[in-house]
Amino acid sequence: MVSHNNTEFHPHTFLLLGIPGLQHVHIWIGFPFCAVYLTALLGNITILFVIQSEHSLHQPMFYFLAILSSIDLGLSTSTIPKMLGIFWCDLREIPFEGCLTQMFFIHLCTGMESTVLVAMAYDRYVAICNPLHYTLVLTNKVVAVIALVIFLIPLFFTMPFIPLILRLPFCGHQIIPHTYCEHMGLAHLACASIKINIIYGLFAISNMMADILAIVLSYVQILRAVFRLPSKDARVKSLSTCGSHVCVMLAFYTPAFFSFMTHRFGRNVPQYIHILLANFYVVIPPALNPVIYGVRTKQIRGRVVVVFRNK
Repeated sequence: MVSHNNTEFHPHTFLLLGIPGLQHVHIWIGFPFCAVYLTALLGNITILFVIQSEHSLHQPMFYFLAILSSIDLGLSTSTIPKMLGIFWCDLREIPFEGCLTQMFFIHLCTGMESTVLVAMAYDRYVAICNPLHYTLVLTNKVVAVIALVIFLIPLFFTMPFIPLILRLPFCGHQIIPHTYCEHMGLAHLACASIKINIIYGLFAISNMMADILAIVLSYVQILRAVFRLPSKDARVKSLSTCGSHVCVMLAFYTPAFFSFMTHRFGRNVPQYIHILLANFYVVIPPALNPVIYGVRTKQIRGRVVVVFRNK
């Protein structure tokens, strides 16, 4: 039994180790992370500026893209600056309240990113399966309601994480073998049962699984509609409009899937692999998304070229 003197119900600070086993190369790991962060900042701000300034892009598809870029800015800014502080300046301490805040925003942003991908799949479903009624179905009012849902559903699932952590007593060391604070990483430091935390964590993950199912069902209907088109050119054109969305989904869900699988089943996988995959999950999508849309979307690519030529 742990004595009262060794127990802090709410410790003042936690210590983030970074990437255990790779501390000797932290300084070098920081450079690609910094490059990824700068890419995410520049790319997403550019996407937001182009959509805001170009009237022809004031359409549901690009409104959802603007929401995605805003989420990516929040996700990358809530994680990477602290990582760089750990890698380059050995700033490993994080206040208890700061750790809770970071945990909240990471889970909120990842949940919102998953939900906005569902909205983008629905947008492509309506555009391809019901093109004549696209503007009647996805009106500005409907898009505003969807945007509110994109925020409220992840908020509903994220809010309980805070009281679930606050109820736990912490004892012994407050060392987190990670680069950022997340729910189960904090829960495992507690000296009380975390069964409720585990159950709720799986419940929250089930929401993301529901998002994936909704996206798959949308694309089943999209593919059925596409392959009914009479000409090959029409089929290729329809599928090309979905290409960017599919690439963004792969960029988000693939590292998330491998991170989850190694965490649950990879007991023989080195810890630094777990941490790197968890980092890729929150670091790579915000940088890749604007690149994917900038390269694959003609309207955005053309507008960016015009802006830089005018400069």
